[in-house]
Amino acid sequence: FSLALSLHLIAQYSLTFNSRQAHIMEGAVLCLGNPLLDVSANVDMAFLEKYDLKPANQILAEDKHLPMYTELAARPDVEYIAGGAGQNSIRVAQWLLQVPHATSYMGCIGDDEFGRKMTQTATQDGVNVRYQVDPATPTGTCAVCVTGIERSLVANLAAANNFKAAFAREHWPLVEKARVVYCTGFFITVSPEALAEVSAHTAQNDKIFCMNLSAPFIMQVPPFKQVLLDTLPNVDFLFGNETEAATFAETEGWAADNLEATALKISRMPKTNGCRGRTVVITQGSQPTIVAANGRVTLYAVPKVASEKIVDTNGAGDAFVGGFLSQLACGKDISECCRAGNYAASVIIQRSGCTFPAKPEFVW
Repeated sequence: FSLALSLHLIAQYSLTFNSRQAHIMEGAVLCLGNPLLDVSANVDMAFLEKYDLKPANQILAEDKHLPMYTELAARPDVEYIAGGAGQNSIRVAQWLLQVPHATSYMGCIGDDEFGRKMTQTATQDGVNVRYQVDPATPTGTCAVCVTGIERSLVANLAAANNFKAAFAREHWPLVEKARVVYCTGFFITVSPEALAEVSAHTAQNDKIFCMNLSAPFIMQVPPFKQVLLDTLPNVDFLFGNETEAATFAETEGWAADNLEATALKISRMPKTNGCRGRTVVITQGSQPTIVAANGRVTLYAVPKVASEKIVDTNGAGDAFVGGFLSQLACGKDISECCRAGNYAASVIIQRSGCTFPAKPEFVW
């Protein structure tokens, strides 16, 4: 009887503890981004040349790129995957946290089958999605042109480009509830107003605001770069890869060949909230991750994945951020954040698209 009673009490405590944990974590991480449906297929260099594309690059679609989506859709190996950099990251964070609605996401989609499919996928993953629906514009798409393990990404934002700051205000309780808010650099092209309002809220309330450089063109196009610089004082964590960091340095007139120095310089740029310094995280593929914080640089090794196991590098950076955010929301230190980021990236690159198994094997 004593053993049975003890087991019963343990079970009840476990249920209560888990319920409390779920309540504490609900809405902990919020992302504002550009929800896109990835249209992925294998192509050759002739295809890239036809549409003036480069391997391992990300651009916004121009008129000359629009026929490409139809051409990709006609290929026998075409795949459709719910995507968009921010949505990828938030789905990965949700997967690692394993608490329903620990994460929330805002963006704009069309009133169409692609939009409904994306809603279904993100909801099944446990993300609390709040999509603004534009009935007059189709859901955005991203052409994923696969050459070996490299990807050239061409985003046709469509409805994603129509997100309004008013929608964020209508759903402000999600902003107020979040401890960590994440926006991609891509969102700069969509709603600088929402970006300014949400990042100001985090700075004023000692919350954590994270941002990603996302792509070289964000720094290379002067109006986009200006929004980035305007937002940077509110940024607590800034992510980017080696190419993006080098581009930032070039546009600032700094030496582009010293990433550690670049990370330090960005970390020391003016900041609104003085309760914490800015942390800059630069990934370098399989090379050590550079983290600049508190006036010093630390390198975090990236566990090796055998080349024959690598299927798809698209989404590796998004996955790293998602893993990082999952630990950041739980108050873990930078070492643990990077460990989770590297774990998530290692899982994603061994699968097609930004997909993952039902349960993570990450050990907390």
